[in-house]
Amino acid sequence: MSDRLVMSGIAKSFGATRALECVDLAVGAGASLALIGENGAGKSTLMKILTGAIRPDGGRMVLDGQPFAPHGPLDARNHGVAIVHQELAIAAELTVAENVLLGALPTRGGFTDLKKQRALAFAALDQLGCGELVDVRRAGDLPIAQQQLVEIARAIAAGPRLLVLDEPTSSLTAEDVQRLFTALRRLKAGGVSLIYISHFLEECRAIADRFAVIRDGRTISTGAMADVTETQIITAMVGREMADIYPRTPHTIGEPLLEVRGLQGRHKPRAADLTLRKGEVLGLFGLVGAGRSETLRTLFGLDQVTGGAVDLRGRPALRSTPRRRLAAGMGLLSENRKEEGLLLGRSIADNLTLTKLSPYVRAGLISGRRQRAAASGWMEKLGVKARDPAQAIGELSGGNQQKVAIARLLHHGTDLLLLDEPTRGIDVGAKAHVYRLIGELAASGAAIVVASSYLPELIGVCDTIAVMCRGRLGTARTVGEWGATPAEASHKILAAAIGQEE
Repeated sequence: MSDRLVMSGIAKSFGATRALECVDLAVGAGASLALIGENGAGKSTLMKILTGAIRPDGGRMVLDGQPFAPHGPLDARNHGVAIVHQELAIAAELTVAENVLLGALPTRGGFTDLKKQRALAFAALDQLGCGELVDVRRAGDLPIAQQQLVEIARAIAAGPRLLVLDEPTSSLTAEDVQRLFTALRRLKAGGVSLIYISHFLEECRAIADRFAVIRDGRTISTGAMADVTETQIITAMVGREMADIYPRTPHTIGEPLLEVRGLQGRHKPRAADLTLRKGEVLGLFGLVGAGRSETLRTLFGLDQVTGGAVDLRGRPALRSTPRRRLAAGMGLLSENRKEEGLLLGRSIADNLTLTKLSPYVRAGLISGRRQRAAASGWMEKLGVKARDPAQAIGELSGGNQQKVAIARLLHHGTDLLLLDEPTRGIDVGAKAHVYRLIGELAASGAAIVVASSYLPELIGVCDTIAVMCRGRLGTARTVGEWGATPAEASHKILAAAIGQEE
């Protein structure tokens, strides 16, 4: 099989920071490569070079036997290189069809050919099993999972020779993932090459022929996926043995901190009952649209409450505001860190301390030195990779941004944490760090809700799991009550999520 793409000795520096030292990789025509590495390893920088967003300092690229040095993303796209970014880039006010063909709208007589636009957009969406989205008038009204599908359809519509997918399933349901994989296998059969970036190693194994691991800006290991174990890949990623992906810290469950009965929101939840105790890690599972996020937002005071009862620390607290919830020790980590969780243009120190600035205020002025010192402590504790606390948080990888968002809740002193997709976009090593942190918080007496679409982490980390189906929250059960093995528990939890629980 001939090589579609060869990258040799790629290097890139940003000031004194060496993002890429020497990266080599190759992808065959009609083949797929899993690009694996921790957050900050250099994957995003490498893909920005490939797609023309930035220029390398050194190295060489060859595409289908010809030297390849794109002048920008449009030039790369014209050469048949398309990318699906991890962070969504939907034009919210445009239609879905316009989003799918963004930058390549068909015209006739100087005007957009609406009939052809719809046909082309439908063809791309239909490959993902969601052709019905073509007539949606405002793409920004779609849930995140469907916005992700629109982004993928946009890349498919470009008719690429090489398609790069950066964490494409981070917001998708299991059903959507299978549709995506079917479409990707069809593209491969048609000669399209794939570079697949994911922290879900089981996905890499399902879709990729070969793998390349990069660490600290260098290629560490390459080979056939069939010839390597997940343990070997993880060891290459982090440079050390990973004895346990789901570390467990012993903790004791105490008295209730939060009791919810019949909670209702404007749209969802329709009915939610739960009891969260001191030292407990409660998992919240449900398909996209079931109401997981809405339940957490309603509890935190972001979404309107229309009925039910909430007791917080033994006192009635049904209707509240986020400010009051924070004052009462409850914190929410949003699943949408880009739009709701962070101020991307501000520094790490500002983002980490913004909900609790009082320790750094003297005579009405904020002491930047004290603020940065406090931020440095949290950065060290959570393993945030950055130059210093003054760096703009928008310059960090998605995983490091997520760590800062979690650190802000801990800095505020919350001991009742509502974590919505806390490991979205975080690599395996960082996930283990977050899981360990959750266990340590539970051991200190904190009560934690973890809402996640990734069942292995709920089964591996949580004490109890409750399942949402069509806006209704079922009874929480211990992991052991769900099943004697992870496979059995997964089967029963999924059955409950689709309304087929026995």
